[in-house]
Amino acid sequence: MHLVLLIIITALVRRNNCEEYHGKHIGKLNSYHHQVAGDVYAVDQYTILLKGFSYDGNGADTFFWAGATNRPGPQGFIVPDEHGKTNVLGRYFNKDFTLTLPEKKKLTDIKWFAVYDLSSQNAFGDVYMAEEFEPPTTQTIAQLSKKSHAVSSGPIQIVDAKTLIIPDFTYNGAGKDAYFWVGVGPQPSSKGFKVPDEYGYLEPLRLYSKETITLELPGDMTIFDIDWLSIYDVKGKENFGSVLVPDNPNVPPSLVKIIPLKSTLPNCIQLHKDLQVSWEVFGPQITITLAGLVEEDDYIAFGQSGSPDKLQMLGSDVTIAYVDGYRGFAVDYNITANSPCVKVLGQYKGVCKDTLVGGQDDNQMHTSSRENGINIITYRRSLKSSDPGDKEYSTEEMSQLVWAMGKLDSNKEPSFHSLYPRSGRAVKLGVAKTYSECLPFTTSNKELEKPWDRPKIIDRALRVYTATLGPAGGRRGYQGITGMPSSGLAWYINGLLIPEIWMRRGFTYAIRIFGGNNPHSAELYNPLIITDEPHGGLERRSEEANRHIRVLAGVQYTLRGQPRPTTSGPLCLARHNGVDRRLDDDFPTFRKFNKSLVVNCEAGEPAILEVTPNTTWPDIVYYNSYTHMNMGWKIHIVDTFNQYSSNGFRITPSSLVLLIFTFPAILLYIF
Repeated sequence: MHLVLLIIITALVRRNNCEEYHGKHIGKLNSYHHQVAGDVYAVDQYTILLKGFSYDGNGADTFFWAGATNRPGPQGFIVPDEHGKTNVLGRYFNKDFTLTLPEKKKLTDIKWFAVYDLSSQNAFGDVYMAEEFEPPTTQTIAQLSKKSHAVSSGPIQIVDAKTLIIPDFTYNGAGKDAYFWVGVGPQPSSKGFKVPDEYGYLEPLRLYSKETITLELPGDMTIFDIDWLSIYDVKGKENFGSVLVPDNPNVPPSLVKIIPLKSTLPNCIQLHKDLQVSWEVFGPQITITLAGLVEEDDYIAFGQSGSPDKLQMLGSDVTIAYVDGYRGFAVDYNITANSPCVKVLGQYKGVCKDTLVGGQDDNQMHTSSRENGINIITYRRSLKSSDPGDKEYSTEEMSQLVWAMGKLDSNKEPSFHSLYPRSGRAVKLGVAKTYSECLPFTTSNKELEKPWDRPKIIDRALRVYTATLGPAGGRRGYQGITGMPSSGLAWYINGLLIPEIWMRRGFTYAIRIFGGNNPHSAELYNPLIITDEPHGGLERRSEEANRHIRVLAGVQYTLRGQPRPTTSGPLCLARHNGVDRRLDDDFPTFRKFNKSLVVNCEAGEPAILEVTPNTTWPDIVYYNSYTHMNMGWKIHIVDTFNQYSSNGFRITPSSLVLLIFTFPAILLYIF
């Protein structure tokens, strides 16, 4: 397991010190005038890469020019510059950039490419295409061999130098320690290394059933460095199914950017494609560096599991690390519930700072930086803390690690994690120079998926709504719809994830609430409230902050002016059916996402919140949770429905037929 670095070095040597792959080399530009120079590569059938291109810019009417005649001349066409413009060329000195042929012309349609002056009809530099030139394109190879564990697939596609697509991939998930595994040699062997799965995880493979997945080779590894891809059990040293990779496939170069990062500490492990941790024990202290490819408002959580034998978030001792401007933070936290930190019956529960739960912050911030989208935070702490809530960092026993990445909320507190481990990882922290697994980071070229359709409930006859709880849906759900970080759960109104609701002034509406009525539960106690601001979570806010919030429904005030929620009903909660390794973002629609959920509802009558919007209510108000921030969304208060129409999902009597088939478990509670 710890031979990864040696194997990677072996693979790198196999490149025979080749240059970085830029595509298929067409040739060097022949230089005739004006200091034209550079190499020309075919990226794909439509795209040219100019590498180290130079031109003094002194031509009168000079353009990038291509054509199908025997040599450059006036019978050709302009190739737009790197900005997509057809302006006269300016000066270039040793520049790298790509050009795209216009009007879907292909490289197979031309015989030459030139830097050409229309006024003088002279080529200042040119390069000729070889006879029967074949530009790089996606290559289809064989399917995975069917050896054991139900492994099968369709023909595999090599999309570019770092990307493979495996269609209809099947694996029964029963291997002891199986991974996507690549290496060199005539057949798969233990002398290989892991490829992150389609979500960037480096954990044992889950069950797959005819799924089409995309894999990215790790670090600076390319398809030219490997001979095979296998579904390989590392512990059992068994190949469940594999495919050979042809030598030097004619594929496009990868658009993934490689970001080298050298750890200054002796031990380093890759927890995820986008996260690595390195450390060193010296005397009674441990120094830890966290490096993560994250957004500016993201955090990295790292620490020890709540159980010495397995992955367990509850009871874990973690550091929440982030960079805010030019300053780094590494704050000591304790996890006592699967929710943001809230005050429950006078005690703080959830993901809370040690200083809030009677402990102390033992972390000593050392250095921090943010470069190329990577946060690098180094901190120190004592191996054995005097804080009873902290775990000891043993130098003798194996330590079970936990980690997560997610968004910070407006208070610079961690909201629900978007990435977190699905299986445990144990390491021995007290060893020196034993773990050397870390690879260069790669920036994903996967575009962020668009949010799911924004549901809307516009029905003048509808007077009763039902509010239940369910998962927030990741970046395509709550976060994509509202632009705000999520607490992990969100309100489902009449079976829809945080729909916008239209209510008419002067009419009375009833909201039947199934948000949990056990105040001892930090996560699942959510009285519904309506306010004039989008966040909710009055329980988490200071008295000063709450003074600026107008609460319109769901709260009563004591004689001392303290808010008290009035609408907590039994819990009705949708959860994923079992452990689902897919990210919520990967569901193309809310309907498909919702079908992966199972709804469980406690017995009991719901809490009823009756509201009658009047002329004092703003035009837009928000339903939310009293205890947790960012769980709901907008209510539009209107004088008449006539001028309003919906571009999203609209609840009408006819659309209830669709809902009955799509959300039957939740709809049992709507009427």
